[in-house]
Amino acid sequence: MRKLGLIGGMSWVSTSTYYTAINTTIQAKTDRRSSAPLLIESLDFQLLYRLQDQDEWDRAAAVLSESAQRLEAAGAGALIIAANSMHKVYDKVAASVSLPIFHIAECVGERMAADGVDTAALIGTRNVMTESFYRRRLVAHGVDLLPPDMKNVETLDEIIYEQLMVGKATRDAERALKTIITVKEQEGAKAIVLACTELDQIVDVDANVLPIYDSTRIHADKAAAWILGEIE
Repeated sequence: MRKLGLIGGMSWVSTSTYYTAINTTIQAKTDRRSSAPLLIESLDFQLLYRLQDQDEWDRAAAVLSESAQRLEAAGAGALIIAANSMHKVYDKVAASVSLPIFHIAECVGERMAADGVDTAALIGTRNVMTESFYRRRLVAHGVDLLPPDMKNVETLDEIIYEQLMVGKATRDAERALKTIITVKEQEGAKAIVLACTELDQIVDVDANVLPIYDSTRIHADKAAAWILGEIE
């Protein structure tokens, strides 16, 4: 198996989910005693929390690039960034190393294109839902995305940053997400993209009114496939 580097800590909750998902797949495809060879650098999310202006994003790009370089030097053969919103600085991080970095939105777009999904709603943090860095990659795979509802943006940011990222999942948050998904179905969505690595705490990915494309699971699947040599 090949050694993968994982830039985590954004949040520690989602990093734990990645670790579990990757190892579960490795175990299922190899041997029950097997575990994935991983190099994990868990960053201090307090330094990368709710970034606003360009200077803050430039600083984030530098922090992640330095992390990627350390993982490359430590022997990783490929990398993943275990977060959705931080893919805003993907291009700068990718340019800082000679390793492939699997883009989370590309992984999701590929899966949706393979399934023939053409209309979906994107659910995540403010920058993921409203900016082009994530949306355009899904659109490039033939997925038409419903416009974001700004009321949902405020609700989701509060739930994600103030609850889920500290490991707190409430019934109120579950009900809020169920309502959002139901409304998106009524608006014409054929699928939901969970573009936040913590949302699986309050969304039943396997049993919902619409097919759910969980970015974390899909990204972890790509990572496991690379570790096993199934893809380059």
